[in-house]
Amino acid sequence: MRKMILAAAALLVAAGTAYADPIEGNWKTASGETAAIAGGGSFSITLKTGKFAGKNIGSLKATGAGKYAGTITDPADDKTYSGSASLSGTTLRMKGCALKIFCKSQTWKKL
Repeated sequence: MRKMILAAAALLVAAGTAYADPIEGNWKTASGETAAIAGGGSFSITLKTGKFAGKNIGSLKATGAGKYAGTITDPADDKTYSGSASLSGTTLRMKGCALKIFCKSQTWKKL
């Protein structure tokens, strides 16, 4: 019985890992800090290193086909913008816009 429980637990852990969204994990930002993206359905972006370590800098939801939409916060001035992300392999293209006209983009690499 104990072996059966351990096998079932191992299967559940493996299944959870298999269904993890590819955006989840640690990313190297354009400025060299490390950001962690975690969640399920709604993804939270938190800086792990640098001057603003521990600060939540965004929230994204999957829109399909490796694309995400939500909000991005500039940690330096604490302003929040409409944001989007596009995932291609181990590259994440982040974009934040004010009034949908003034936009800035960054490319992050998966660690």
